[in-house]
Amino acid sequence: MLRRMWVVISAVGAFQLASGSVHAENVDILFVNGKVLTVDSNFSIASSVAIRGEKIVAVGGDELARRYQAARRIDLHGRVLMPGFDDTHVHVSAHPKSEVILDEVTSMRELQAVVRNKARELGPGKWVTGEGWDEAKFTEKRNPTRADLDSAAPHNPVVLLRAGGHSSVSNSRALEAAGITRATADPPSGVIEHAATGEPDGIIRERNDLVTRFVPSEKWDDVRQSYIDSLRQLLSLGITSLMEASGSLESEAAGGKVTPADMAADSDLNLTATYERLRSIYDQQGTDLPRIALYIKYPGADLLKAYPHHTGYGDDRVRLGPIGESPVDGGFTGPTAWTLADYKGQPGFRGKPSYSLQELQEMVDACAKLGWQMGLHTIGDAAIAHAVEAYSKALHDIVGPRKDHRWFLDHFVMMPPAATLEEMTRDKILIAQQPNFLYTLEGRYEQTLDDRRIEQIVPVRTPVHRGLLVAFGSDNLPIGPMVGLYVAVTRKGQSGKVWGADEAVSIQDAIRMYTANGPYLTWEENIKGTLEPGKLADMIVLDGDPLTQPPEKVLSTHVDLTLVGGKIVYERGRAHAVGKRPMQAD
Repeated sequence: MLRRMWVVISAVGAFQLASGSVHAENVDILFVNGKVLTVDSNFSIASSVAIRGEKIVAVGGDELARRYQAARRIDLHGRVLMPGFDDTHVHVSAHPKSEVILDEVTSMRELQAVVRNKARELGPGKWVTGEGWDEAKFTEKRNPTRADLDSAAPHNPVVLLRAGGHSSVSNSRALEAAGITRATADPPSGVIEHAATGEPDGIIRERNDLVTRFVPSEKWDDVRQSYIDSLRQLLSLGITSLMEASGSLESEAAGGKVTPADMAADSDLNLTATYERLRSIYDQQGTDLPRIALYIKYPGADLLKAYPHHTGYGDDRVRLGPIGESPVDGGFTGPTAWTLADYKGQPGFRGKPSYSLQELQEMVDACAKLGWQMGLHTIGDAAIAHAVEAYSKALHDIVGPRKDHRWFLDHFVMMPPAATLEEMTRDKILIAQQPNFLYTLEGRYEQTLDDRRIEQIVPVRTPVHRGLLVAFGSDNLPIGPMVGLYVAVTRKGQSGKVWGADEAVSIQDAIRMYTANGPYLTWEENIKGTLEPGKLADMIVLDGDPLTQPPEKVLSTHVDLTLVGGKIVYERGRAHAVGKRPMQAD
């Protein structure tokens, strides 16, 4: 009898040993039966991933189901599991009560109705603000004017930013509040457009602040929750990390406070992300939000010197990024991008620089001396060329050639001269780029550039072939990474026309630029961006396979599940849908 029991026990033990259940390690989540895009150096494909705490424990095949005992086992049923997207340029908005969102507006009548309703809600005399209009979406195919807004809200000042944020339209009451008349000269780095009568038509390019600074200030505490909501909505797009491009340190330099007079002069300071504001948010609920690094708008040498921290300060949830978004030029939504040749049909006009060459060099030198990374806004080929010259001088004279500086150009929309590319390669100047620009701004490029230059717009393959790292982002045009992947692979605008097919990259390379390359800009490539053991479990599940489906289907691919640090923070069907437009564009 005892012998028979021993035989039975031995048989059971042998079966357990063979199945791995006796010594199975405990993990929190085990994904099985999937197509796991690790995006490692070989772009390896696996089927299972084990997670314990915030990190990936193992990546492999069916053997992981025998090796690990999971508190939660998720059968992917063949779906794709991949690293979360790292968007290197997002403007996250805090929404005041006066604001209207205009992304989905498709006609002047609809725009007027939205403005009219907001004016009624707020009452006479109150400012109506907004963002996101795009004349290319309007049936009328023209910009709104002061007359359109006067008709909708004759008793309210109104200012509305175009998608991209490089121009705005104001009504008569807003222009009057700003003191703008037919005699007002164009400001530095900006253009005030005029109608045939000589009166301002309401459109202002690049210098929206001429009007927006008269909008009454909101308090951060009143809009803080809307900012958090905007961050959360990024998770449904699969964005697990981002670089917030609207940051400031002016209110925190040297521990000081911005005075009421300063706030009145720049109402945006009340609505701008700062390190301390983000630190407060993330200390309270950071595990439910995407990781964030903060661009800092250049505040001037004195304030920068007074600030006690620099690039890299913080942790893997929130940290300081580069001095960036400080624009070397405008953009093609203005259009005032600084170019080396005339705009199409505009003899003598080449956009507008934001700084003199001396001012540009002084800014770059000041940042270099204080240990800041650089990530300046450069759209036109002239802006790119001159920014590279300023970078290279500071890197050689101040930073030193052996320093791991990771300076980059933000946007890099036009192909610069070959000499500039050579200089970038020599000095390891990186690129944060938005391939979706070609999709969204195709019409603007056709208006302002000849076909030869459009064929090279938002170049990707050329800088990569020169050994330059390119990391993708969106700049809110639109935010969804699927558009960026689609355009990087197809080079198609919204019209379906292919522009510069030679600049296309493979879907594998495009995914790498939207996942693994972004963390390099924040010195975090060893902790996130790929699905490898020891790295943070920031990952997403897709309802389609970008490697095998036609590129057009990438546009309609959804994120089913998003994890940040091994925690499920979004599940399609169990979370609020993404709002029409939670964020402000650049």
